[in-house]
Amino acid sequence: MGRQGNTIAAVATPAGPGAIGILRLSGPGAADIAAACFRPLGRKGLLDHPTRTLVYGSLLDCEGQVIDQVLCTYSRGPASYTGEDTAELHCHGSPMVLSLGLEALFAQGARQAGPGEFTQRAFLNGRLDLAQAEGVADLLDARSREGARQAAGQLSGALSRKIAAIYSALVDVMAHFHAVLDYPDEDIDPFTQEQLARDLEAQRQDLEALLSTYQRGRRLSRGVKCAIVGRPNAGKSSLLNTLAGYDRAIVTDIPGTTRDTVEETVELGGIPLRLIDTAGLRDSSDPIEQLGVERSRRAMEEAELILVVLDQSQPAREEDAALIRAAVERAPTIVVLNKQDLPCQLEWTEPLDLAASVPICAKTGAGLDGLAELVAQTFPRDPGSGYGELLTNQRQAEAAGRALESVRRAGEALDLGVTPDALLTDVEEALSALGELTGQSVRDDVTDRIFQRFCVGK
Repeated sequence: MGRQGNTIAAVATPAGPGAIGILRLSGPGAADIAAACFRPLGRKGLLDHPTRTLVYGSLLDCEGQVIDQVLCTYSRGPASYTGEDTAELHCHGSPMVLSLGLEALFAQGARQAGPGEFTQRAFLNGRLDLAQAEGVADLLDARSREGARQAAGQLSGALSRKIAAIYSALVDVMAHFHAVLDYPDEDIDPFTQEQLARDLEAQRQDLEALLSTYQRGRRLSRGVKCAIVGRPNAGKSSLLNTLAGYDRAIVTDIPGTTRDTVEETVELGGIPLRLIDTAGLRDSSDPIEQLGVERSRRAMEEAELILVVLDQSQPAREEDAALIRAAVERAPTIVVLNKQDLPCQLEWTEPLDLAASVPICAKTGAGLDGLAELVAQTFPRDPGSGYGELLTNQRQAEAAGRALESVRRAGEALDLGVTPDALLTDVEEALSALGELTGQSVRDDVTDRIFQRFCVGK
């Protein structure tokens, strides 16, 4: 059972009933284990069929009894997702069938896969680098079209190629200076200081550009924290419900209905927004409502985007203007003028052009296209970055930041006339940091933590 003992198996589809359920295996015994639990229709066994061919037959339980009619396929490593032998059983999406099928696979020597272990094996076997593997996780978690496109581009290697270009340029610098240092008697012309300065400056600019993509990449992968604020009954909860597409928050005509923050993730203007519907901001003697108001203020302080909702059918108040001013000081702000289906009575005693504004009707959804356009303008896409070229998590940003700092130190040392052997230390540190981005020089405990964010079965 040695070979089979290193074979992992898992349900690769979401929990609960569904149209299709997939059992996935990977490891040296994957094909043999699948063949032992699968009886093809016809005289040929599973392994007598070509690889990567869907074969129709019966899934057997531990006692050899038929539990489903399924499709089965297998692949031989290294030409597979994980780089190992793999197999999949495509069943009806019955939780009981999947449970009995998984039990049968375990009885043949497979073991339960851990979170992300299939993709981790793909990384360890050189089928994916670490940046691509993180693209898989981002694709699974994508909350918007732009986020999915970014993750798909990263999975295809766009970010890895960008990193590789910087890495290769720094290796060229190292190689030349190593030659100068190791073979001083050879007729090798060293870089002039000006040439080296230009090379380091070019890589510094490339690293700065790479690091500058982190904010947008993080927003696409995690969502923009967006606080919806305003006076009671302005239509904050109605706006949340309309954007979410269902009644996520309770809506009544009674002021103070929303006592706590309510969160929902939506896509608007191509940007995933983590909407936070807050309690109406007003003075209240109700201690529970006071707690809600306090949480609303904290949500404003932590927000990356603030939607100030005003009821344009009511006269403007000084507290509305004060709220807009406070919001603008904290984060990008859009003033949402709700209830455009009613006569407008919102007039300011003095011009208030602090933030962009858009008229809408939260109940009908009228005007939401204008709101989406303002959101997209607030978080514009960098035309210089293609899909997949953005840093999307703190680990990547931290490693890129260390690479940038090392290249900066090398440039400063060059200006001070430091010898080439000392400069190489900084360049080597930059290369090591870049290697962490793709997994060339990352610690095992870091990779383990990265793959733990994956679901079991991926």
